[in-house]
Amino acid sequence: MQLVVGKIGRAHGIRGDVSVEVRTDEPELRLGPGAVLLTDPASAGPLTIESGKVHSGRLLLRFAGVNDRNAAEALRGTMLIAEIDPEDRPEDPEEFYDHQLIGLDVVLLDGTLVGELSEVVHLPYQDLLTVTRPDGTEVLVPFVTRIVPTIDLENQRAVIDPPPGLIDPAEAVVVRSDDASGESEESDSEESESESESGEGGARG
Repeated sequence: MQLVVGKIGRAHGIRGDVSVEVRTDEPELRLGPGAVLLTDPASAGPLTIESGKVHSGRLLLRFAGVNDRNAAEALRGTMLIAEIDPEDRPEDPEEFYDHQLIGLDVVLLDGTLVGELSEVVHLPYQDLLTVTRPDGTEVLVPFVTRIVPTIDLENQRAVIDPPPGLIDPAEAVVVRSDDASGESEESDSEESESESESGEGGARG
């Protein structure tokens, strides 16, 4: 089975290094030195990782045979693909490969169907689950334990406990600050007294 593990970004420096958008929870395994990766487009690869390092929070890789900035820039936008055994599982039981999650039914705590998990979006700060609803609309659900307490691979479902408004915007709760309200009322009162003393009034926008 093929698994997308990264996307090549901009060239870094003049010796062939490239920044990589990581799309795997196991970068040390999938994107380590010596790893051989397929590519999309296929004509760009396969690529063998020669070295890697983290610089300013970004992963930088150097591939064998890519020795200058021009060659590195030519790889920009290339997807990096690893061949894995479909039976492989991450070492951490709380982690999952994308292919394990895609296609799961997404349900609420009471079993109500929300939709189908159609994509895992990997962002620098957290992962998001794209849930396609029966009407074709999509909802992004933060992949954190508080909101996604259960991944049940045996029964092919992901159980979510979304905050109000995440799934249905009409259920969003508007929170008002009592302090802000009090300040507003106090301000209105002072303004009213001022207007009364000066004998002038006006409409607030």
